[in-house]
Amino acid sequence: MITVALPKGGLLADSIRLLQSIGLDFSAFLDSSNRQLEIWDTSRTAKALLVRNNDVPVYVEYGQAQLGIVGYDILREKRPQVAHLLDLRYGQCRLSVAVKASSPYRSAIELPPHCRVASKFVRCAHEYFQSLDLPVEIVPLYGSVELGPITGMSEAIVDLVATGRTLKENNLLEIEPIFESTARLIAHPLSYRLDQDGLQERIQQISTLITAAV
Repeated sequence: MITVALPKGGLLADSIRLLQSIGLDFSAFLDSSNRQLEIWDTSRTAKALLVRNNDVPVYVEYGQAQLGIVGYDILREKRPQVAHLLDLRYGQCRLSVAVKASSPYRSAIELPPHCRVASKFVRCAHEYFQSLDLPVEIVPLYGSVELGPITGMSEAIVDLVATGRTLKENNLLEIEPIFESTARLIAHPLSYRLDQDGLQERIQQISTLITAAV
């Protein structure tokens, strides 16, 4: 039996549609009245766990799920011990540096040395500014990161941007993209190598679908 860790939020609907295309129906998770966090597919050949995006690689790494779908941003930040298999080509967004629209800075390298940058992507932010040889203080925030510059606590933020609407509504300006992120298929390394429960066949089915859609 294959268990799949699915992410709550923006990636869920596309992930369920993808799995439906290979015969695994977890559409019950899209029912707003459903409060289950673990369900069987309609043919009872596999089950899925509904977890936070951040937690998907944890369930896969520890073997509670053989497959998972997660944003590349989480893989870059968490560096989990999982097999990174496929770019699923949906859930497009980017990790970017942003400042107040009234700020004089229009590129990351213009930020003053030792300024504060708020982010929940602490590792990614640190590595990016290190690559610029620009020393900054990374302030970890896990809620509304946009409040960093608004309140004056930080000069800039590093956060995910999709449409840019949230930044605009809070008078913030994206000044530097760091990397692009999409949904990725990951697997438990040992389960993948041993091809437990026909895991590689399912992965190949997904790969074929993604290739055909290009």
